[in-house]
Order: sequence, then structure tokens, then C-alpha cells
Amino acid sequence: MAKFLYVYHGSGKMPTEEAERKAAMDAWTDWYGKLGSAVVDGGNPVGMSRMLLPGGKVENNGGSNPTAGYTIVEARDIDDAVGKARDCPILMDPGFSVEIAPIIEMM
Repeated sequence: MAKFLYVYHGSGKMPTEEAERKAAMDAWTDWYGKLGSAVVDGGNPVGMSRMLLPGGKVENNGGSNPTAGYTIVEARDIDDAVGKARDCPILMDPGFSVEIAPIIEMM
């Protein structure tokens, strides 16, 4: 099995109400449960990044497509990895997307 990186992109707001936070966490827990042992690293959300551009210019807003978090999964191939990502809870918000990339083992 190959490993794939899911990079979550978007800039939505974290739920502020306890019930909304619980519902969001439950959705992620359920999705990870469906993926089972395919989840190599459940990852984490990330804070706002800085984008370093050629010439040394820094963008403080994470660039045009900010990273929101990541997960690492195992799958047969990229099509299988895409299929596993289709039910990702982050896709319930139209402001987010999932980038899927194969991890190339170098060592």
C-alpha cells in the first residue's frame, strides 16, 4: 500500500457553539472510523501560515489557498485515495477542498 497526503485547504471559521464543535468532531471521528487502519497519521488542523515567495516577499495570510490541516492515509493508488477522501467532513463546507498527493518514500 502506498501513502497519500491529504492537505485540507480553505479558510472557514471554527464552530463557536459547543454543539457545533461536538458535531464537527463526531463527523471526523466517524470518517476516521470508516477509514480504519488506512489512517497512518490522523494529522491536525494548522494555524494561519506565512507564504515565502521568491525574492523574499512574505504573505501573512497563507497565500491564495491556505492550508487548514492534513492527514496521511494508505491506499492502493491515487484513485483509491481520492475515493477515501470523498466523505471527508471538511467538504461539507464549500469553502474547503482536499488536495491528495502520493508520498514518495526517499529513505
